[in-house]
Amino acid sequence: MTNRSPINVLLLSLFTGGIYGMFWLYWTKQEMVAAGAEIPTMWLIWIPFVSVYWLWKWSVGVGVATGGKTEGTTAFLLAYLLGGIGYAILQSGFNEASAAS
Repeated sequence: MTNRSPINVLLLSLFTGGIYGMFWLYWTKQEMVAAGAEIPTMWLIWIPFVSVYWLWKWSVGVGVATGGKTEGTTAFLLAYLLGGIGYAILQSGFNEASAAS
């Protein structure tokens, strides 16, 4: 996983009104798929209710990318309920996982 500053992820998500957060989801999805996660196309995020399914599959991929340090349920709750703050917390976990490997 690419090492990014969690503070930058948070601030850019807030200052761009969530647009950076969408790009961050895409970039991390691509990296997780390369690591072996099974995440469907991001086009699903634009379909109501299906977007929740997509976020769940992305969250399960977080577990794969972090080697199980962050569970899918935890990642889903952070991303779904906290948005940019959750993204920053998850990015911190990605950074720790990439430093450990």
